[in-house]
Amino acid sequence: MGKLQQTCLTLAALVALEPTITAYASPQAQPVPQPYPNLNNSPKKRVAVRSGTTSMPLQRRASSPRTKEEWGEWAYEHRQGLAHKYGEHGKEGKDKKRSTGTNLLVNQGGDSGYYGSLAIGTPGTSFNLILDTGSADLWVADSQCTTGCISIPTFQSSSSSTFQNLSKPFQITYGSGQAQGSLVQDMIQMAGFSVPNQIFATANAVSSGLLQSPVSGLLGLAFGTIAASKAMPFWQTLASSGVWDEPVMAFHLTRFNNATDSQRLEPGGSFDMGFTNPGLYTGEIDYVDLPSRGTYWILPLTTLRVNEHSVGLLSGSSSWAAIDTGTTLVGGPREAIADVFGAIPGSQRGTGNFEGYYTYPCDHDVTIQLGFGDSKRMWPISPSDFRLVDMGSGECLGAFFELSGGGSAPPWIIGDTFLKNVYSIFRYQPPSVGFADLSTTVLQQNGVSGPLPSATVASVVATVSASVTAVPPNAATAFKSKDELKRITDIAWLAAAFVGLMV
Repeated sequence: MGKLQQTCLTLAALVALEPTITAYASPQAQPVPQPYPNLNNSPKKRVAVRSGTTSMPLQRRASSPRTKEEWGEWAYEHRQGLAHKYGEHGKEGKDKKRSTGTNLLVNQGGDSGYYGSLAIGTPGTSFNLILDTGSADLWVADSQCTTGCISIPTFQSSSSSTFQNLSKPFQITYGSGQAQGSLVQDMIQMAGFSVPNQIFATANAVSSGLLQSPVSGLLGLAFGTIAASKAMPFWQTLASSGVWDEPVMAFHLTRFNNATDSQRLEPGGSFDMGFTNPGLYTGEIDYVDLPSRGTYWILPLTTLRVNEHSVGLLSGSSSWAAIDTGTTLVGGPREAIADVFGAIPGSQRGTGNFEGYYTYPCDHDVTIQLGFGDSKRMWPISPSDFRLVDMGSGECLGAFFELSGGGSAPPWIIGDTFLKNVYSIFRYQPPSVGFADLSTTVLQQNGVSGPLPSATVASVVATVSASVTAVPPNAATAFKSKDELKRITDIAWLAAAFVGLMV
């Protein structure tokens, strides 16, 4: 893999601002998505909440046939992108009315990525953004974007009466190009909740291929201590305010990677805010505490089995894994990945663009099981998800690849290859990640085409006060300022790598 270029962001110090949380009334309650179709010394903030549940769907981008060469380019860029994304860091009040919301997702390109919708400005304009638990910033292409934004829906700041330009330059340089623009503030609305004066970035220049329509940017769902903007993320403002019924976010992701006749965009599942949906899972949720607070959603990976073969894992932080909805595959240390494929007869290490990947005979059904922390539960990855693509001549490309770690980066990145197999819950307090078995209703949605979800914005019905937790001042000591600021580019580049070959 070629030498990675240094990512650079220049940001002046931001003035401390106090966001207000607003929740909007739901147009209709939707407790269970049906098979398609149909912490605290900060000042008080004003919060409005609504009863009921708001729903906006997740979608998946559809794929078109790719050649082996195109898959090679994608595989190389995916591995490079993960190295950039993770590899260089550190070389409640009384009587609150609470609420919940659901954002329905879109599945892109046969499970290559998942995006949801949010609205920006006053009045609100909806945009599609990658939902990423591996980063903490929000950015969107600006109407003044002059390069790399052809056919991309862009944000028109002049159309919003609440827009504020912070006049802070935003520039990112990385292996495949760059994005640059400004830090701004405006109203952000999603799944019935709104935060005025949310700090985010508008990009006026991006490298060709960085964005693919209909996606206009990214929404980070990790902790604010790794945010390039140094602003509290949208989700964290909501979770820390007490406006949610429970301080949790949860994902159900659909599977279309081996479905025949799948389209470029397919229904993608759901993103639940403030609650867990009992219609989407069965049994108990198995929570594992985070070993490190306030950065990524990290779990200790303690068990990895391949067809009953136990892969050797290092102890302690050497086997920490980031649980990342913004990553398609699973990346890990070279020795462990070699052990995974060593348990599959006929496996061969890739070369060229496929360096760091492995092929294996397609007639082998490979079952992977993962275990986290002290939990006794083992969570499977289906053979269908492990089989990334048929390379021809009876050889398939595996969905596990070698990840070059560094600094304080987690050695493992666990992406959608695994997360499609579980209902995943990201709990703010106590900080933990939980998994549960998917319900029969959810499993029946896999591979079933249907109408794509659309965003809705409803009216405010009530207001209450809530405390908003600031980003802890000592939580980011392990990260250098420049490293924190580079995150936003890395995930943007990675998202582009996922979807750039799918049109």
